[in-house]
Amino acid sequence: MSAGLAEAPSPAPPRPRLSPVEGPGDRRFRHAVFAAAAVILLLAAAIGAELAWNSRLAWKAEGLRFLWSSTWDPVEESFGAWPFLFGTLYSSFLALAISVPLGVGSAIFLAELAPRRISDAATFLIELLAAVPSVVLGLMGVFVLVPAVRAVEPALARWLGFLPFFQGHAYGVGMLSAALILSVMVLPYITSISREVLLGVPMPLKEAMLALGATRWEVVRGVSLPYARDGIVGAVFLALGRALGETMAVTMVIGNTPKVSWSLFAPGYTMAAVIANEFAEATSDAYLHALVAVGLALFGVTIVINGLARLLIARVTRRSA
Repeated sequence: MSAGLAEAPSPAPPRPRLSPVEGPGDRRFRHAVFAAAAVILLLAAAIGAELAWNSRLAWKAEGLRFLWSSTWDPVEESFGAWPFLFGTLYSSFLALAISVPLGVGSAIFLAELAPRRISDAATFLIELLAAVPSVVLGLMGVFVLVPAVRAVEPALARWLGFLPFFQGHAYGVGMLSAALILSVMVLPYITSISREVLLGVPMPLKEAMLALGATRWEVVRGVSLPYARDGIVGAVFLALGRALGETMAVTMVIGNTPKVSWSLFAPGYTMAAVIANEFAEATSDAYLHALVAVGLALFGVTIVINGLARLLIARVTRRSA
């Protein structure tokens, strides 16, 4: 190298990674919490293995066709889970379509606009709604919601009958009633969690926006919602998990018919409902294994939904950062 050229500086050596000093108590604590986490993972794996073993006859007879076959005939021992899978996903996403705007809007009002005393009292009442047993909500659906839906459905068919979602006979029991009762059940989760997340938005950020002349809506849109986005998405997926596994309330109002239909008026069936209704009537091994296979499919759907939720939250967090 010539003398007129400055020698390039050598890269700095990597800094040693510091680790805290670990004593005997720290090691015992680490082992204890690792054991607690391992127990949860082993429990989930044991549930999956037990469901898979007790549904082996259904998978051996039908294969993966079990998931998209629409035939459910216990007499001929021909089983397919697609009507129940469709009904579970359709009713759950319809419930989210109703409850997410109401829940997030209510959370914004309670966290940003309502006086603190009114907000705390309303939040207490909303959280009480989550403690109502599902069978009680199902009775409310049978005696109050179903007659109201039966009275409204003819008007919906008359005005919106050109859409495939509002065609067919008005039974009252059906997908619309199931979606409404599910939306009532998941609404407290979305509202209360979203409110707590919105209350955690740092006040200096809001005050800075207000000092720049922003309106209250601009503060909510530009500061509160972006800051609380991860928590709101988590609340929505928590509500979705609650809706996917609901049994009694949906069973009482959905009609329990193993048919696939996009009409909100048509009866349907869910995976949890068919297990609750027919498990005691399963007189053959093939019938019993088919019902357990439906439970395994529901277990798998729950895992997939939770995995997608984690990926979405991680993506939203990375984009925000």
